[in-house]
Amino acid sequence: MSENTPNISVVVPLYNEEESLPELTAWIGRVMEAHRFTYEVIFVDDGSRDASWQRVCDLQKENPCIRGIRFRRNYGKSAALYCGFEAARGEVVVTMDADLQDSPDEIPELYRMITEEGYDLVSGWKKKRHDPLGKTLPSRFFNATARLASGIRLHDFNCGLKAYRLKVVKSVEVYGEMHRYIPILAKWAGFRKIGEKVVHHRARKYGVSKFGWERMIKGYLDLITVMFMSRFGKSPMYFFGGLGTLMFLVGGGTAIYLIAEKLYKQTHALPLRGVTDQPLFYIAMAAVVIGVQLFLAGFLGELIGRNSGDRNRYLIDERL
Repeated sequence: MSENTPNISVVVPLYNEEESLPELTAWIGRVMEAHRFTYEVIFVDDGSRDASWQRVCDLQKENPCIRGIRFRRNYGKSAALYCGFEAARGEVVVTMDADLQDSPDEIPELYRMITEEGYDLVSGWKKKRHDPLGKTLPSRFFNATARLASGIRLHDFNCGLKAYRLKVVKSVEVYGEMHRYIPILAKWAGFRKIGEKVVHHRARKYGVSKFGWERMIKGYLDLITVMFMSRFGKSPMYFFGGLGTLMFLVGGGTAIYLIAEKLYKQTHALPLRGVTDQPLFYIAMAAVVIGVQLFLAGFLGELIGRNSGDRNRYLIDERL
């Protein structure tokens, strides 16, 4: 690390949080000074309609450690994190929400777990939450599904308070609603030492939550996307081609069986039923057609992938 590299970069996505920003900035500053960390705070204003950006500008004039990024419109938390990660320079990158529900007092221990215990990523776990039941129950079900699908033993994938080694945030691409699945993306990129820390969850002091029920639907759709991309993103033929071949063989085998059965009964003068009079024949033909289409989809996916610019984008950890 160069002399100008701060120990910690704190990335804070925000949307209409003007009341909490001065208090949050002062709190982060007290923690950093108490532990003698060099730091930067990167506020990413996700198209706020209140005076949030003006607050960031005022705070930057008072504290040169403050940096800011402003979106022209609301793009979402994932986009804010992506741009914040792109701008971060610290040895350890900490993300936290701007609503004061995440405590900056957790930062020193998160930093220690990364630098001394060798974790690539440490996720917060809000074991005791100050949220209504309508929010906590779906969250538990969602986290259980994510654990089962990914094999990562985290209790709270969606906790905004996380710490990363700088290499991690420079290696993952966050889009859509993928901010919930950064641990899965990190594991996919080869960062397998993922830890967890119980963190203090505070009740919201200002404003209201910016997330509604629709985030659960988006979350599950993105989970399916992440799991598919992590397994078959570079080789779609393995999925579509394999499934298509299976359907083709089952459908074709069933059709051949029905035809052979008719010929056998016809040869031995047994009662028979026309092949085209049997619904199973049409199901078999549909399976054959769908199987061919799936196989072609996998084949086209391979052709597109082989001609894309990032086909062989490998993450190199070190060079000599």
